[in-house]
Amino acid sequence: MSNNWYVITGGPCSGKTTTLGVIEKMGYHVEYETARFWIEQELKKGKTLEEMRQDEHLFQKKILELKIEYEKKFPKNELIFIERGIPDTTAYYQQSCGIKEDDLLKESLKKCSYKKVFLFELLDYQRDYARLENEQEAKILESLLEEAYSSLGMEVVRVPKMSIQQRVEFILKHL
Repeated sequence: MSNNWYVITGGPCSGKTTTLGVIEKMGYHVEYETARFWIEQELKKGKTLEEMRQDEHLFQKKILELKIEYEKKFPKNELIFIERGIPDTTAYYQQSCGIKEDDLLKESLKKCSYKKVFLFELLDYQRDYARLENEQEAKILESLLEEAYSSLGMEVVRVPKMSIQQRVEFILKHL
């Protein structure tokens, strides 16, 4: 399966969303993080983050199901920047649930494909309404993310700590 999709990933608080906002304003197609979208919907229904993540495996599996559903709808020939691809679930499963994969993840990893993966190095960590991780866990997650994509043979390009504009230029230069 070939497509023209680029993943933007990294630990929490690495500047993914902010950078993608600039890329989107430049006219590119951007798909933002599925988990954050789903969390926002559930918060509007009155649920707390703790309630949503009470069963972490169930939470991560729900996000994976949504990622799979959304990616099936993306046009394969269109250049799309995706915040967090399917393999991100591997890292979250390992860190949050203590498991490598389940059947759904195993099957979806066989089918997923991206042109390139941009791994953002962490910026100064700040907690917000959708994050439960602390700074140390964010650093571990960054390593697990790189391992998840690399183990699938996908090209991972590390995006260093620099200004948002420099990150945008770096990404566009490395497409």
